[in-house]
Amino acid sequence: MECEWKPDDQGLQQILQLLKESQSPDTSTQRSVQQRLEQLNHYPDFNNYLIFVLTKLKSEDEPTRSLSGLILKNNVKAHYQNFPNGVSDFIKSECLQNIGDSSPLIRATVGILITTIASKGELQNWPELLPKLCLLLDSEDYNTCEGAFGALQKICEDSAEVLDSDMLDRPLNVMIPKFLQFFKHSSPKIRSHAIACVNQFIISRTQALMLHIDGFIENLFALATDEEPEVRKNVCRALVMLLEVRMDRLLPHMHNIIEYMLQRTQDQDENVALEACEFWLTLAEQPVCKDVLCNHLSKLTPVLVNGMKYSEIDIILLKGDVEEDDEAIPDNEQDIRPRFHRSRTVAQQYEGDRDGIEEDDDEDDDLEDDDTISDWNLRKCSAAALDVLANVFRDDLLLPILPLLKELLFHPEWVIKESGILVLGAIAEGCMQGMIAYLPELIPHLVQCLSDKKALVRSITCWTLSRYAHWVVSQPPDTYLKPLMTELLKRILDSNKRVQEAACSAFATLEEEACTELVPYLAYILDTLVFAFSKYQHKNLLILYDAIGTLADSVGHHLNKPEYIQMLMPPLIAKWNQLKDEDKDLFPLLECLSSVATALQSGFLPYCEPVYQRCVNLVQKTLAQTMLHQSQPDQYEAPDKDFMIVALDLLSGLAEGLGDNIEQLVARSNILTLMYQCMQDKMPEVRQSSFALLGDLTKACFMHVKPCIADFMPILGTNLNPELISVCNNATWAIGEISIQMGAEMQPYVAMVLHQLVEIINRPNTPKTLLENTAITIGRLGYVCPQEVAPMLQQFIRPWCTSLRNIRDNEEKDSAFRGICTMISVNPGGVVQDFIFFCDAVASWVNPKDDLRDMFGKILHGFKNQVGEENWGRFSDQFPLPLKERLAAFYGV
Repeated sequence: MECEWKPDDQGLQQILQLLKESQSPDTSTQRSVQQRLEQLNHYPDFNNYLIFVLTKLKSEDEPTRSLSGLILKNNVKAHYQNFPNGVSDFIKSECLQNIGDSSPLIRATVGILITTIASKGELQNWPELLPKLCLLLDSEDYNTCEGAFGALQKICEDSAEVLDSDMLDRPLNVMIPKFLQFFKHSSPKIRSHAIACVNQFIISRTQALMLHIDGFIENLFALATDEEPEVRKNVCRALVMLLEVRMDRLLPHMHNIIEYMLQRTQDQDENVALEACEFWLTLAEQPVCKDVLCNHLSKLTPVLVNGMKYSEIDIILLKGDVEEDDEAIPDNEQDIRPRFHRSRTVAQQYEGDRDGIEEDDDEDDDLEDDDTISDWNLRKCSAAALDVLANVFRDDLLLPILPLLKELLFHPEWVIKESGILVLGAIAEGCMQGMIAYLPELIPHLVQCLSDKKALVRSITCWTLSRYAHWVVSQPPDTYLKPLMTELLKRILDSNKRVQEAACSAFATLEEEACTELVPYLAYILDTLVFAFSKYQHKNLLILYDAIGTLADSVGHHLNKPEYIQMLMPPLIAKWNQLKDEDKDLFPLLECLSSVATALQSGFLPYCEPVYQRCVNLVQKTLAQTMLHQSQPDQYEAPDKDFMIVALDLLSGLAEGLGDNIEQLVARSNILTLMYQCMQDKMPEVRQSSFALLGDLTKACFMHVKPCIADFMPILGTNLNPELISVCNNATWAIGEISIQMGAEMQPYVAMVLHQLVEIINRPNTPKTLLENTAITIGRLGYVCPQEVAPMLQQFIRPWCTSLRNIRDNEEKDSAFRGICTMISVNPGGVVQDFIFFCDAVASWVNPKDDLRDMFGKILHGFKNQVGEENWGRFSDQFPLPLKERLAAFYGV
């Protein structure tokens, strides 16, 4: 038995002095403390001192002792593998002996220390930990029981997966039944720990819990009206998770559970109410939602609507009662959220749809952001629940909600009126059909609310109007679009920053819906947006870039007028020159310029050279930094690759806008060498953007791309992996563009890509955009190399036809169909079994070019002659009538 470790007095005093200093608010003191802590880490028994202060030095005040434990926790996190055995054993035994300290703060600190050691892979190397903690649960002493439970709860949160694996001989078989016994304990704190522990194992459907599921649910019901809010909160959380994993067990009790959740959603304790409100969000995703909830809608609706009012605390935090013009106050940099750049995805256009990208395009449409309040609260949760329920019940929700809306929207108290406007926005998507009848009177009322004297009413009104933008745009422009646009533009110049932000986002949504309807008002719109440049603080500038970029996307080449360019470009270029290469504000500015360059086309020429140069530099810098980091990770940080991604995307925008005018810029730069590296980057988004750029440069100046094709094609082939949808999509599109330029010289490369493409087009659940691009590329390959591709015809003709029938006539569709016709003439047998699909695809053309129409006619008549009148008659009788009529009218078959 080794003798017990004892601290040296002088050492102890030094460490206590350090702990005291580290509680000082002064930053320079803080910095010197940090440095001294780093130095002390080189002494092997420094950590013994820390645990000693935490567990043994009862003369010290609790905050100091706890701090000592938290510093030790950080050391465990960073250096545990270097602790000498004696030290780690001393720490472990001290922790277990002091888990029942009489101070809740010390107990909690010891618990944090235990779970940190456990999650360093030490559950295996500390076999006595779990049995010992479970044993301590039975202690007569409350502190010991509570401390052990606190530690177990943290371990269950941090190491749930390890606990349910074979590594530890399945301790949960003992632990879960043990936890269930404590649901009825006399102490609310311990009941709460017990539920929280078990809750960690619901979502993963842990076997040990599933065996006891009925007992668990019974125990939950018994605690449903516990007087302790923390217990009620954990009961609600458990029921929400059980909805997802064990609906079968809840269904028999569903009526009572719903009644219970209705009450809890109105709980006095907001944390309980919020947990309960999640229940409606989760229930809405379940197939049984409509059946089980329809009889409760009339009760649930007012509860959710009531939860959508700002609370008094919110109003104080948001200064909602003081009308403040805060536009001159600089932003607090911490409040600015990181932005996510959506890399370019190449997509097809549909009938009546502007941008073919069918990823989640409603990102700005989500329930508005209350940045200043804790991110997720009862108001947001209630609004989100109403939104999803509106999507489930559609217009059936209007029966209970319309009478409430009438009362709220015209209410004299602003807080209530504001919540009514939020309700109206929340139901917009689900109840649109039923709401149409009321919109002619509601929209003008909302447009009036845009000039309400309360900023919070003005800002929510912007959002709600954006949710009805689609309808507004469908009406004659003078009726609603013009007054709405005029008022929104005033709000973009509001004196309140929150309103500016809401108006800018709403205007971006309106631009997407209105597209070229905005062309007559362009001068007026640009006037406002350019004026906002001089007015906005940092955070809203970022949203303003988005509104300008979206405007360019929406009106396209109509922006290319000297007077518009003169208004718009100087402030953008001024910002561009202000920003350093390391500044993340470049992202939204580069995205914005990318849209502007694509819209202005030749109008962007005067600005293109410095923009092009800087993008190439950003790519080069990032690649160089990546190489340094890979060779010397200790010396060099990994770069932020978003700089490179956004730069590649802007280069794509330039190539698309300038076309062959970009040729000289490419000739004078090393962009192709850089792209070759980007195409092999580990990060999928980098590859995705480099393939988009490859396709755009192929279209704009192929002479510079051609010498690299032998290097590029194998890389494109290895990136046809449909698990990474966007990478695969852009690689596929680039291959198609390259084929068109290469012509018959594509022949050596067909084998590198054809099998993957055929596999992708036959995969179930492949996203629409990827299917269409794959079909077009297969068609283009077949157009330039029919001998290589036609033998496979039978393996792809059917999905090929179904995926291209819905896209509108365009160049890409044209070349793809020429390819299919050429392949059919090489291998007519390949299409025989699926000929009806080919007929249908041909009929999807509105007006094909004359020679393409002749190709279609030849194939149709050839088939008809081959099978004879009688068989053709039988065959064409299977056609739906519109198809029959169309083919007869266009092709005389």
